Amino acid sequence: MIALPAAAQDLTDNARYAAIVVDAQSGEVFYAQRADSARYPASLTKIMTLYMAFDALAHGTLKPTDQITMSAHATSQAPVKVYLRPGDTIDVDTAMRLIALYSANDLAVALAEKIGGGSEERFAAMMTIKAQELGMTHTRFVNANGLPDPRQISSARDLAILARAVMRDYPQYYDYFNLPSQEFRGRTYVNHNPLRSMPGIDGMKTGFTNAAGYNLVASGVRNNHRLIAVMLGGSNKTQRREHVTALMNTGFDVIARRDRGERIEIAQNEFTRAMDAEARMPEGPQPYTILADNGEMVGGNVPLSDAQLRETLEGSEQANASDVDVQRASATIKAPDVAQTLSAATNTAALVKKPATKVAAADKPTSKSKKAELADKADKTAKGKKKKDPTAVYAIQIGAFKDKSLANDWAKKMKTKFSSHLASGTTDISKNDNGWYRTRFVTLTKAQASAACKDISAKHLDCMVIKPDA
Repeated sequence: MIALPAAAQDLTDNARYAAIVVDAQSGEVFYAQRADSARYPASLTKIMTLYMAFDALAHGTLKPTDQITMSAHATSQAPVKVYLRPGDTIDVDTAMRLIALYSANDLAVALAEKIGGGSEERFAAMMTIKAQELGMTHTRFVNANGLPDPRQISSARDLAILARAVMRDYPQYYDYFNLPSQEFRGRTYVNHNPLRSMPGIDGMKTGFTNAAGYNLVASGVRNNHRLIAVMLGGSNKTQRREHVTALMNTGFDVIARRDRGERIEIAQNEFTRAMDAEARMPEGPQPYTILADNGEMVGGNVPLSDAQLRETLEGSEQANASDVDVQRASATIKAPDVAQTLSAATNTAALVKKPATKVAAADKPTSKSKKAELADKADKTAKGKKKKDPTAVYAIQIGAFKDKSLANDWAKKMKTKFSSHLASGTTDISKNDNGWYRTRFVTLTKAQASAACKDISAKHLDCMVIKPDA
């Protein structure tokens, strides 16, 4: 049995600590500690930024040789960065290399703007939607590089899902996370991953902010078995390195013992014994099996409370700070439980237009007078027209943007994604006194508005119910 170093053992009292170890092939969760609790991902965000770039490369909308022009916004990002100036250019491949191995914040934003049509804000919304599609239900992105923002949250399990998705969907690009170094403009940039010297480890990414602590996603292979380990909230670099090393070693030890015929049904027990900390481990992890079903449920800590989630989500658009309607509404909205299982989207059958039957000239009916035709048409329209629901006086606000085109695009995407709630709603884009284009759906009943915001907010996206008197 592999014993964990002393520096790596004393973690259960660290409120920021969360971790998970996953078999990349089978999805079995070997170890999970607070795996579903909300945490700041810091630069682990860049794994998602690169996943979006891999997706664009695979679909041909982005090429490795494409040039990225640095914007003032991108160059203004805090270090770590490569210090390009506004107007400077860099090719996509080099930018991706420096994002993966050096964690360049300026290049992450520049790449996001390249893919997101010039807007990091649009790109972050695309990231969040993609994360939800992958099953990362505890994740919400508002920027592309992971610099501090209290609205940007994820979890250890979600980051394991993301790491596994990179390997599954775009294995041809996984080597970006294992590059040792990169030359650029006369300087050599070196990979930050402290586990690259460990036998079998071949990627992925580090992260750190004061609020997040020391984060790490690592993956490696031994004897044709691949593991993914995620640690969030470490106190220092040494603790992070030793603890993730121990997690990987313990996981590979479990696999080796199983290969020798030993029956180990619940791998979590082996990690508990290895850390010699059973008495200090929190009890009753909550089932959450997006990544695996081990027979025995393995999960994390209790989910965020309504108050904690509301605190995380409120004001997630700058406009909300000065929008009187939203301020009034936000005081009455109860955020949903993060751990609530979301119902699958309703599949609507496609409406097929039947071909018109041709009428022979000899069989054509005699023409009516123009007045009679208009009367018939008006009568049919009146019969077919649905009566307006007098209670459909509520609205929801799903965001606010400085650019009207972004507001329109977001409204279209949201109506498609949440069509079961918004099909009867009318899109309303209006500019407020502060220059923000408020994106709303109007003509909803109170029940429709509440249900829509419940599902939208559960996806960690912005939604506020607007009362008729607002």
